[in-house]
Amino acid sequence: MITSIQGVLASTTPLRAVVEVNGLSYEVNVPVTTSERLPPAGSVVKLHTIVIYREDSQTLYGFATPDDRNFFRLMVEHVTGIGPKMALSIMSRLSLPLLQGAIRSGDVATLAKCPGIGKKTAERLVVELKAKVGASGGALHALLAEGSQSAQTPHSDAVAALVALGYKVGDADEAVRRASLALGSSATTEAMVKKALG
Repeated sequence: MITSIQGVLASTTPLRAVVEVNGLSYEVNVPVTTSERLPPAGSVVKLHTIVIYREDSQTLYGFATPDDRNFFRLMVEHVTGIGPKMALSIMSRLSLPLLQGAIRSGDVATLAKCPGIGKKTAERLVVELKAKVGASGGALHALLAEGSQSAQTPHSDAVAALVALGYKVGDADEAVRRASLALGSSATTEAMVKKALG
């Protein structure tokens, strides 16, 4: 099994990256949450990968972190009706902490807002993954829980602030991810909110 690929990033789109390794170019399907973190073309990149083999194809999926890859695998292998394309779509819409928090708290409404996911599929995600995701931890678990007033990280605090200003949870998460990428990992909640609103 190919668990990672490291090479020169030849090109990228929101859902694909081409990585050159020793004269070979590999097309890697990536979620938007990973493509946002990719360096410019010509830079060295490492993606954590999983290969899905089908009767007529073999497709390489890549992620920025091993946790992202492992969660993708969890969805594909343990949720009825979720294939690689749908799992990639879900992970393109929601960051991993928000996705795990929504599953832990049973937030079907947030999950159902992902493209191609209806209420029944969102409910299936919660039912089939809640025990596997676990009941503890998760940056946005407190934010997504009914009536919670506190979040655990600057990222989740910033998402909560944007939600309080009227943003939808998915849109707030995307805006904060982009702000965090622009400002760096040590950005404060206030700085991320200002950048997201600017």
